[in-house]
Amino acid sequence: MQTVLIALAAYLLGSVSFAVLISRLMGLPDPRGYGSGNPGATNVLRSGSKLAAALTLAGDAGKGALAVLLTVLYTGESAVAGFDAPLAGAMAFLGHLYPLYHGFKGGRGVATAAGVLFSLSLTLGLGTLLTFGIIVLFFRMISLASMIAAVFAVFWAWFLFGLTPATPAVAAIALLLIWRHRENIGRILKGDEPRLGATKT
Repeated sequence: MQTVLIALAAYLLGSVSFAVLISRLMGLPDPRGYGSGNPGATNVLRSGSKLAAALTLAGDAGKGALAVLLTVLYTGESAVAGFDAPLAGAMAFLGHLYPLYHGFKGGRGVATAAGVLFSLSLTLGLGTLLTFGIIVLFFRMISLASMIAAVFAVFWAWFLFGLTPATPAVAAIALLLIWRHRENIGRILKGDEPRLGATKT
């Protein structure tokens, strides 16, 4: 029963959309109504408010980390070897993708995934972030870097922790993140995915 309640609480925490919340508090347009329609920091940045985007990024990453850390504090289990903490991270991520409070239409989950990874292990988070940075440097595509970093996160988790509960939780997050980027995959294959620094036509 404890595990079920932790999973439910983590999902509800993940369902809080900071893109929508911060935009409302700052009197900005609903991020689901412009740009990509994605309630995330990148789309909030299109409103012209760097502060709102930064707060959204911090909030989305923070809720993923908080779900894991609160579970560790409550259960006393290891963030990696215990079962409940990795599950809480995965459920918070699921809540961000399919939020109960917003018609199950959420963001792509990159920031929330990062928060979960860093809270599970600083080494895991840094390794994944390094992978992300290298791909961005060479290809200048955030979506591509996010997906490749997600795949490498599974490798890093397996390399660092073996088949502890953290590894399948990271694998589930990676698969869901790639699924949420399926439209980006189509644009990448067509050569239509925007690159950082590219001039819009």
